[in-house]
Amino acid sequence: MAQDQPLSSPAFRWFFAGRTVSLLGSFMSPVAIAFGVLEITDSPAWLSAVTTAVLIPMVATMLLGGGIADRYRRDRILALTSLGSGIAQAGITVLLFTHQHPALFLPPAALNGALQGLTTPALRGIVSNLATGQGLQRASSLLASARNLGRIVGPATAGLLTAATGAGWAVAADAASFLLAAACFARIGLPGPTARSAQAPTMLTDLREGWTYFRSQAWIWSVTLAFAVFNATCRGFWLILGPLIARDTIGARGWGLVLSAQGAGALIASVVLVRLPLMRRPMGAALSLMAVAALPLILLGSGTGIYWLVAAAFLSGVAVDFFTVVWETVNYTHIPERLLSRVGAHDEFWSTVSFPAGQLSAPVLAAALGAPAVAVAGGLAAAGAMLLTSTLPVLRRIEIRHDAG
Repeated sequence: MAQDQPLSSPAFRWFFAGRTVSLLGSFMSPVAIAFGVLEITDSPAWLSAVTTAVLIPMVATMLLGGGIADRYRRDRILALTSLGSGIAQAGITVLLFTHQHPALFLPPAALNGALQGLTTPALRGIVSNLATGQGLQRASSLLASARNLGRIVGPATAGLLTAATGAGWAVAADAASFLLAAACFARIGLPGPTARSAQAPTMLTDLREGWTYFRSQAWIWSVTLAFAVFNATCRGFWLILGPLIARDTIGARGWGLVLSAQGAGALIASVVLVRLPLMRRPMGAALSLMAVAALPLILLGSGTGIYWLVAAAFLSGVAVDFFTVVWETVNYTHIPERLLSRVGAHDEFWSTVSFPAGQLSAPVLAAALGAPAVAVAGGLAAAGAMLLTSTLPVLRRIEIRHDAG
């Protein structure tokens, strides 16, 4: 089933279609939920609680998801988790339409987070089942293009729908996209796993093996540590303080435009990377460029005008997408396929575990120091973490292996 030209494989085409439609809805949902909760409560604390209700279960189930994804069919896992996420988002849709208290948002948000935790490791591993060699970079770039198309269309559409009719319709579209994605993933048809003997390793042994490999590879955990800082100080603050500051400055439509500009920059980068081979040793450049991804948060806190903010968001999108394609390709070509989901789960877990802390601390810090000052400080800390990590020799020596797979 592995293909050097991924789109020539029917299995990859079903996977690509499912991810594309799912991502389109998923990029509408955060904008809609953020402004929907603020409309109901006018409280950044409740917004923080709802978003954190997604993150904590996601982080809690991620390592288990890695073990499951390396033992069972990854396409079947994706179909089941997408179905569950569609049901959870449908529940949030009803709550938004009926203007319920935000406490009722927490259970479906937590369910969606837990399902995302099981989904992420399967997504990290399934590409190696569907592509090989140069096709790994092409597959990563095609999927990044789909992700970035969602970033462009989703937030702008959500901003317009939220401003015109309320947040419920945007979240309803996300629910429908999950259900359609589940149907696509069910058509992939990966071969079943090899039957396990009575002497086969247990799930706990498998999880321990993934941890042992992860901690033995300095090139992996050093990047994970850098992103733990980045996710707490940049992404966490961006999701909470971004809408809060934007509401009083550029508004919901302006916020949607900024997020879409991020997606536009990332889309251009991913389209180019479908055909343009990566440099032989790309990690130093990729991490250095990631410092640019913190620029929109710094400018938002500095009170910069909408045009400069949109330009910075565009450059941020380019930086993030270049790093994403580099990191995924390096992972696919350096980590054994049987360990991809477990090692990827550790990467995601340890880099994301700080995210809830950033989100929960954002409104507290903003109340004490002011939202703009916290945004600037968070952006500078995130940029510094990326630049420092880019200087490590172990990362600068990592090479792309186009013949792997």
